[in-house]
Amino acid sequence: MKRFLASTAVLLSLSVCAAAESSQKTYRWVDEDGIVHFGDSIPAKYAELEKQVLNDHGVTVDVLRGKKTDEEIAEEKRQAEIRKTLELQRRADQALLATYLSVGEIEMHRDRRIELFQAQSRVTELYLRNQRRRLQSLRDEASGFRPYSDDPDAPMIDRDLADEIAETKGLIERHELNLERFQDGEREIVARFDGDIDRFKVLKGLN
Repeated sequence: MKRFLASTAVLLSLSVCAAAESSQKTYRWVDEDGIVHFGDSIPAKYAELEKQVLNDHGVTVDVLRGKKTDEEIAEEKRQAEIRKTLELQRRADQALLATYLSVGEIEMHRDRRIELFQAQSRVTELYLRNQRRRLQSLRDEASGFRPYSDDPDAPMIDRDLADEIAETKGLIERHELNLERFQDGEREIVARFDGDIDRFKVLKGLN
């Protein structure tokens, strides 16, 4: 029994040693001068070079990339951007097809959005007309006072009247900016929906 156990221990020990030897890696690399090297470890000065991992028969089983060049890094970045763009387009296409069944539906949705911007623009234009008339009226009232009057003997404008003119001018300027935003928004909506319509036709194979 003792002999059997001893023999088993020896066999196990040999198996472990054999496994350790078989698991030991051999590397192959080429240095800057084109000289081929082999070894079971990589010297520090060659750490950034590309290495091949060889099995016991000298066959390459893996490749360890070396330090990437600036060109490789730039190309990888470019490819990543391309993949990201394609993925975003795929998601947009998927959402477009899931949202609309026909070009007519897209046009109907577009027209509803346009109507909202046009309604905001009409209200703002009406408000601006009223404020411009008010400003003109205030300026007519202030025409007999300095600094609106050319008469050097004209009295200085009343503070309340001057404040009202300045406030009205400020309101007009702010609402003119709002009107520009509404008009820009309308143009953006038209452009976006036109793009959706063109893409929808491509995806559906429509002329």
